[in-house]
Amino acid sequence: MKDFVIYVARQLADHPDEIKVVQVDGKQTTIFEVRCHPQDVGRLIGRSGKTVAALRTLLSNVAAKHDRRAVLEVAE
Repeated sequence: MKDFVIYVARQLADHPDEIKVVQVDGKQTTIFEVRCHPQDVGRLIGRSGKTVAALRTLLSNVAAKHDRRAVLEVAE
């Protein structure tokens, strides 16, 4: 799942080398924190949050196949 988040975030970013994803595993939930260049935050979030919402939906579907929950956070 982490590779999926990294791949999508790098495709959206203008500075793909600065994308960092931290994965924190819990019992049933995995939290992914995406850190990026300040100029890329808007691109990852998208207009009205639609891009990050779509990414969260895809991530939730992938996590459901592994009987887990996933949370995605975008930080500078």
